Amino acid sequence: MNSSVQPDGTAGKRPDRVAAVRRRLAKHGPPRKPDGGPDFATVTLPERDCDQVRDLLVKERVGTVVEIGLAYASSALAISEALLRTGSRNPRHVVIDPFQYTAYDGVGWELLRSAGLDDIAELVTEPSQRFLARLADAGFSADAAFVDGSHHFHNVFVDLHFLGEIVRPGGIVLLDDVWWPSVSAAVAYFETNLGWRPIPGAPADGTTDPAGSRPRTGAYRLPDPRPTPDFKEFRPFC
Repeated sequence: MNSSVQPDGTAGKRPDRVAAVRRRLAKHGPPRKPDGGPDFATVTLPERDCDQVRDLLVKERVGTVVEIGLAYASSALAISEALLRTGSRNPRHVVIDPFQYTAYDGVGWELLRSAGLDDIAELVTEPSQRFLARLADAGFSADAAFVDGSHHFHNVFVDLHFLGEIVRPGGIVLLDDVWWPSVSAAVAYFETNLGWRPIPGAPADGTTDPAGSRPRTGAYRLPDPRPTPDFKEFRPFC
């Protein structure tokens, strides 16, 4: 057992070990590149954005997080680091990526395991739109979610629909690439019709779109209680 314990009850060396793996990944890239795999710099969440995701989740004191999209594990490492730093008794990190072994040859999952996270993280290799439906049916509850999977509007919309049932009222949903119209349009429905609200100042000072200065990531708080609006109350959102 780790003898270095922080005041919040977490083993101090574990989150530091994860942080070290994160720093190496940001500086040197993945330990190997899959043949024909996606470019690391193109698909990975930049280090400063990962820091902001971590800091927000620590501030929220999350214990369970659902993540869509593992790729090279930059955001997954930040999320797991946050789970360790909150001092949760039973941290849980559900990571969904149907392309982890086809496009990425398992590199992201290997990095999580190298950081000693396979006891709190679990990898699901089927489309999120199917798996999230089963999680919702099972009554699974999470404190937060991070969405960086398919960027097709219909897939993002379905992901957010089920996460609205899975993430507890008052919890948070973070999204990468909200500067893409397909992603921003999907989340606009939930803002306009279901009361999701951007978290002021979160994330701040992250990566922005060079063309329009739009932020790359977004963070939204779900309403409490969960609303059930009548279909006649529908408001156009795009």
